[in-house]
Amino acid sequence: MSGKIRFAPSPTGYLHEGHLLSALYVWAAAKKWNLKIHLRIEDHDQSRARPAYIAGIREDLAWLGFKYDSESIQSARGQVYEAALQKLKEKSLVYPCYCSRKQLLAENPQSETGEIVYQGKCKNLVILSEASRHPERSEGPSEVLNSNSAPHNLRFIVPNKFIDWHDLRLGDFHENPKLQCGDFPIRDRDNQWTYQFAVCVDDIDEQITHIVRGEDIRNSTARQIALMEALGRTERPIYLHHPLIVDANNKKLSKRELAHSLRQDKEAGITPEMLFGRVCHKAHLTESDAPIALVDAISIIMNQL
Repeated sequence: MSGKIRFAPSPTGYLHEGHLLSALYVWAAAKKWNLKIHLRIEDHDQSRARPAYIAGIREDLAWLGFKYDSESIQSARGQVYEAALQKLKEKSLVYPCYCSRKQLLAENPQSETGEIVYQGKCKNLVILSEASRHPERSEGPSEVLNSNSAPHNLRFIVPNKFIDWHDLRLGDFHENPKLQCGDFPIRDRDNQWTYQFAVCVDDIDEQITHIVRGEDIRNSTARQIALMEALGRTERPIYLHHPLIVDANNKKLSKRELAHSLRQDKEAGITPEMLFGRVCHKAHLTESDAPIALVDAISIIMNQL
């Protein structure tokens, strides 16, 4: 087997134990399947990304001993995203949405995971707008939309069909993203590209063949497959979603929740080997948190794949 895998942290904080576990899985998969490793810095959220965090990602990976073959940063890829958006526009697969967060919560159901399932209100307004140009076709009142009249995001029209996909660790899934989330944003009200859009465009353009990431992202897979297929990708990536490290309240580690950073450990005199041992133990991969070398941590995870 050969191809390319990516490690894709967002620079909205410093790396923490959750990132380290994910990196170990990515590097283990790369070694087992003979894959090139691509570092992607996902700074699509410019309101939270910081130069210090970008530098910190590179510095922390070097300190830990992780080497990679190539690198990209999303903020430098605007033309690539614009070209992808144009493809969707040519297929009439996007429309503006003017709904506020308050409206979205009040007017749409939520899935079992608490995610809003958008019912297509603004898509229906677009249809009515088209009907207003042909009154003889309209069966009700028309609303003409002006895309410059108010802040809006752009939504991708999700196909209403079930998608079958396989995870190397979790097995087979049969999911309909129309029922999971409905049409989802690809550019937000501040003209920033969304995670779902940027990651799909990147995975196509950077020729990523294997996606190894935390199981908290598993629920995004079917919608990302749908978007990548709309953008012309015919061969799907191979997926593996790994388990997470959780805190004392059984919540995944998060920069928003100010998770303890690896940088703080380094400043406290903790060695990379101590971190590898601690993280592998927390992930139930080893019986103790004794220090281990990077090559040994990778070998332990390789045996799990």
